[in-house]
Amino acid sequence: MSSKPPRRHSTPPLRGVTPAPQAMASLRQLFDSLSHEQRRNQDLLVSLGFAQRSFTNLNRFLELVPVVAARLVGVQGAILVPFQTDGRLWREQLQAVPAERSQDLLGRLAAFKPGHGAGFGTDDDQLLLMDRLVQQQCPGAGIFATSVVARGRSRGRLYVFEPSGDLVWTDVHRRHVQLVADLVGVAIENDQLLQEARRHERVDRQLSIGAEIQAQLLPDHCPVIEGVELAARCRPAFQVGGDYYDFIPTRPELSGRRRERGRWALVMGDVMGKGVPAGLLMTMLRGMLRAEVLSGLPPDRILHDLNQLAQEDLAQSHRFVTLFYSDFDPRSRRLRYANAAHNPPLLWRAERRSISRLDAAGLLIGLQPEADYGLGEVRLDPGDVLLYYTDGVTEAPGLTGDRFDEARLIRTLDGACRSCQGAQGVLDHLFDRLDRFVGADHHLEDDASMVVLKVPEAVSLPSVSPSISRLTS
Repeated sequence: MSSKPPRRHSTPPLRGVTPAPQAMASLRQLFDSLSHEQRRNQDLLVSLGFAQRSFTNLNRFLELVPVVAARLVGVQGAILVPFQTDGRLWREQLQAVPAERSQDLLGRLAAFKPGHGAGFGTDDDQLLLMDRLVQQQCPGAGIFATSVVARGRSRGRLYVFEPSGDLVWTDVHRRHVQLVADLVGVAIENDQLLQEARRHERVDRQLSIGAEIQAQLLPDHCPVIEGVELAARCRPAFQVGGDYYDFIPTRPELSGRRRERGRWALVMGDVMGKGVPAGLLMTMLRGMLRAEVLSGLPPDRILHDLNQLAQEDLAQSHRFVTLFYSDFDPRSRRLRYANAAHNPPLLWRAERRSISRLDAAGLLIGLQPEADYGLGEVRLDPGDVLLYYTDGVTEAPGLTGDRFDEARLIRTLDGACRSCQGAQGVLDHLFDRLDRFVGADHHLEDDASMVVLKVPEAVSLPSVSPSISRLTS
């Protein structure tokens, strides 16, 4: 008798449970998809960063921004609204995708009246109005907006939107869009810094040209005048300054020894102000003064006529000029002078070993149309030293905050006249003392100019024949 084997009951698989191999394949597919999306996003961000570093044309970089922002989030549209430095809408740089369907919106943004005013980008109420305008132009769309900021300043607004309204938003999307906005802020800031640097380069080139022209207008060397030694130096606080000194022959047609024995004008002036405007005014005044010197009039009349000639130009510029004008006659060693409110020159008398000021009454050039100027006269003796200077010397700030001032200049001049040889030695000593007072790492706040005239100790008046006297008088 045969027996049957027992029946085996198989348990059916549970519904909804995927066999292990199939589940692993699905997980791998999901991980691959996420990795692919992550790599794609990384590539997009790297490409945008590369464009930021590489593009010299900001417009080309800004064109990429909406494209990258939309792809990172997986939406169809994005809009970039950059701001100019003063906060106005940068209408020429409005960017959007899809381009063909965004023209009407870009046109409305460009015509958005509040955006034409300076400071728009920092006004939260006005920005809210712009957000509403974008929302009105994209009815039913899901929209996310974020600010473009660089160095704490608002540089624009970035929008991403999905026209269908199904905007799936995550923290990762938010971070990606904000990262794009930050890159845009840096790009705009860098471009504006680059433009500013280029403007500075152009200004520097113009200043260099102006400095060269002014340097050519100042005497490149002191003339030879019989019976005296001269030394001069100008140290501008900027490339172009308002200080001016000059040596002008009153008889320029003479030459050689007759020119050296003729009367010379010695001038020191200063335009109130610094930089290019002061330099241009001083250049103008120099031309007027040189024409006036040819008249042969005494110093007080020279300043009177110069004041009338320069009145209109100085009034329009709202600047004034201080000017000390003197003329020196080598035959008699007499110095005549007039002063238009300039720092009085300092005269060191060798015989008495004392210092006095050469001053005369007079108003600033350009202050009043009808101004009278006093006339002074002094005879220079062997060993005497005369120092012309501008207020940039006495107003120079020291390391402790105090000024060089006139009293310190007088003491320094007295020491230099007692110990230094020649006009150049006195001038070098004065500037060396000024530099040590200001400090090696500090610059002057104003132009500083000095001219030293010295009568050598052993000097005799030239013997002039009657014929030569008539020629040089």
